[in-house]
Amino acid sequence: MKGSVVAFDTYRGRPAAARMLDGRLDDLFIDPPDDRIRPGTIYRAKVGRPLKGQGGAILETPDGPLFLRQAKGIGQGESIIVQTGTYAEPGKATPAGLKLLFKSRFVIVTPGAEGANIARSIRDEERRVELHDLLADIALDQGIGLVVRSASAEADDGAVRQDILQTLDLARQILAEPLSGVPEKLLEGPDAATLAWREWPAPDVGDADPGSFARHGIDAAISALDHPREALPDGGALFVEPTRALTAVDVNTGSDTSPAAGLKANLAAIRALPRALRLRGLGGQIVVDFAPMAKRDRRQVEMALTRAFRADPIETSLVGWTPLGHMELQRKRERLPLSEVLG
Repeated sequence: MKGSVVAFDTYRGRPAAARMLDGRLDDLFIDPPDDRIRPGTIYRAKVGRPLKGQGGAILETPDGPLFLRQAKGIGQGESIIVQTGTYAEPGKATPAGLKLLFKSRFVIVTPGAEGANIARSIRDEERRVELHDLLADIALDQGIGLVVRSASAEADDGAVRQDILQTLDLARQILAEPLSGVPEKLLEGPDAATLAWREWPAPDVGDADPGSFARHGIDAAISALDHPREALPDGGALFVEPTRALTAVDVNTGSDTSPAAGLKANLAAIRALPRALRLRGLGGQIVVDFAPMAKRDRRQVEMALTRAFRADPIETSLVGWTPLGHMELQRKRERLPLSEVLG
């Protein structure tokens, strides 16, 4: 069907949320196993042994060790409040940082970064004035700032105001927690349903009844992700294959033998790549082996990559070309690989 559908169901026994766009699976959240720490979880943690060679430290929490990357000036045995930002790589402690963010559907509350700001993606000047007027009536504590998110552009003012006040209240509660005391989880990171509500636009159709994944063809679409191949126009294909060290992406032109076949396949692959990585939950190092093309076409490919990932919700950086002509990307590990979620 045309339009957007957001469905809530279970997949292989795990709570999940899926977004279909014009009949095609566009995004997917599945709750991770219970022993994995979700990004956004906040702890009162105890500083353990320092990792002098890395400038960090191991933190003790009730859910296992965390890794604090910047531990300068923090002594062993101290209690600090930290927040996880990504999933851990296999066999490593979950990364955490001292900077806290409280993210909701319409607002991000930013302790330590004062000021009230409105997302630049909201370009309607009349709406920006309305949001500025709304913010003028909301008192911010010293040292706390906020950013009004792009979803507020089409939202009711009452809903935006309520969301801001609730998120500010949550931030105040966490910041008021005493540093002394045993390690404790202060806030659980968002689950699949919360992420869907927070990150996806309001759908044309919402379906939370049992069996919604089967009704909308989502079960079959998720099962298809087990195969690395993604079809491209004109018979080309994109292959996405994660390894322990990195994710390898191969672009194939298929049966097209025209002089421009390589460039056409590469541009089509770039348009498909953010979705292919997003649905499979892949991050870290990404190495793309593009189809053969003239070296002069690299600039066009770089610009296409920048545009494609700018529209993707997960931060991805272009690292550059290798001597063998591969493109290296670095992608934030905001999601757990689908293979690990489903075991």
